[in-house]
Amino acid sequence: MRADAGVSKAAARAGQNDAWNFSVNVLDNMFFALAISLVSQETIMPLLVSQLTDSTIAIGLIPAVFSLLYLLPQLFIAQYSQRLARKLPFILLWNGLLQRLPYPAIGLALLLFAVDAPGIALALFFLGIATAAFGGGIVTPAWLTMIGKVVPLRRRGIFFGIADGGGLLMGIVGAYFVGRILDAVAYPGNFSLLFLIACLPLAISWICLALTREPASEPAKESAPLRLYLRRLPLILRQHANFRRFLAGYGLLKLSMMAVGFFIIFGDRRFGFSGADIGLINALFIGSQALMRLVFGWLGDRWGHKRNLALSAACMALAAAFTLAASDVLSLLPAFFCLACALSSDSVSHQNIILEFAAPAEQPTFIGLTNTLIAPVTFLAPILAGWMAGAITLDALFLVSLACGLGAGALLLFWVREPREAARPQPLLG
Repeated sequence: MRADAGVSKAAARAGQNDAWNFSVNVLDNMFFALAISLVSQETIMPLLVSQLTDSTIAIGLIPAVFSLLYLLPQLFIAQYSQRLARKLPFILLWNGLLQRLPYPAIGLALLLFAVDAPGIALALFFLGIATAAFGGGIVTPAWLTMIGKVVPLRRRGIFFGIADGGGLLMGIVGAYFVGRILDAVAYPGNFSLLFLIACLPLAISWICLALTREPASEPAKESAPLRLYLRRLPLILRQHANFRRFLAGYGLLKLSMMAVGFFIIFGDRRFGFSGADIGLINALFIGSQALMRLVFGWLGDRWGHKRNLALSAACMALAAAFTLAASDVLSLLPAFFCLACALSSDSVSHQNIILEFAAPAEQPTFIGLTNTLIAPVTFLAPILAGWMAGAITLDALFLVSLACGLGAGALLLFWVREPREAARPQPLLG
C-alpha cells in the first residue's frame, strides 16, 4: 500500500509539473510572439529597410541573414546540448544575452543614425538581427529538446498552437498601434519606437521561461570528439530514408517561401499603402496566424505534422496566386491570409516533426542536422528573390514561388511517410 501511495504521489507531482511547464512555456512563447509581431520580419522590417536603401537585394537579405545565422550553428552546438542533463541554465543565459537584447539596440541605432547616416543604421540593423538569430540558433537544440521533455507528445501540437497563436492574438492589438505609430510618429522615431516597445514583452517572456521545472535527464554517454561526431552524421542520412525524403520536400517548401518579404513590397509599390492600410494588413496577417496556429496545432496532434507541412506548401502557392491576381488593397487581403496559413502551419509543425523522426537521445542532433542542411536554401532563396525582384519582375518572383509551393506539397504529401506511423531505426550517435 505504501509503495502504491508513493507511486500515486509521484504521478500527481509529475502531472502538476506537466501542467505548470505547459503554462509557463505557453506564456514564454506568447509574449515572445507578441514582441516579434511588433517588428514583423514579413511587414515592418522590409518597410524599414526600404526607407534606408533602394536595394531590393537588401530586403531579401533580411530573411537570408536571419535564417543563416539561426540555422547554421545548430549542428555544431547539438553535441554539446545533447550532453546537458538540464538544458534550462544554458538556454536562459544565451537566449537573454544574444536573442533578446539586439532589439532595443536596433531601436537606439535607428534614432542615432537613420537620418544622417542611413548606411550605418542599415549595417547596425543587420548586425542586430544577425546576433538575435545566432542567439536563437545556439539555444534551439537545447530548448526544443527541453520542450520534448516537459510537454507530452500528444500535446505538443496544441502547445505550439496556443503558445504562438496566443501571442499573435495579443499582437492584433499591437498591430493597431503599429499603424497608428507609423502614421503619427515621424520617421525614424516610428520604427525606433516599435523596436523599443518590443522590449517589455521580451522581458516578460524570459521570466516565464525561467520558471520552467525541468527534470534532469539521465547521465549522457561519453561523447565522441567533434570531428568523429561530424563524420558519423552521414550515417543518419543513409539509415533514415524517410528523413531524407522529408528534407527534400521541406527544402522545396522553404524555397517557395523566398517571396515572403516581398508581399508587402509588392502591395506598396502597386497600390501605395497608407499607415492605416499597413495596420489593416498587419492585423489580418497576425490575427490569421493566431487562429490558424491553433487549428494547425490541433490538426498536427491528430493527423500528424507531415500533412500540415503539405498544407503549408499549398497555402504558399495560393498566396502567390492571389498576389498576382490582386487589383487593389482589398483583393490583396486573401494573399496575406494564405501567407499567414503557410507560415502558421510551418511554425507549428516543422520542429514537432523533427522530434518524431528521432529517438530522444538523438533529438538535438536531428534538430541541428535538419536546420544546418536547410540553411543554404533559406539563406540563398531570399537573395535570389531580391535579385529577381530587381533584375526581372516581382511577378516572375511570385510565379516561381507558386511553382515551388505546388511541388513541395506533392512531395510531402505523397513521398514522405508520417514519422509517428513509421518504424524508427536504432540510435547511431552517443
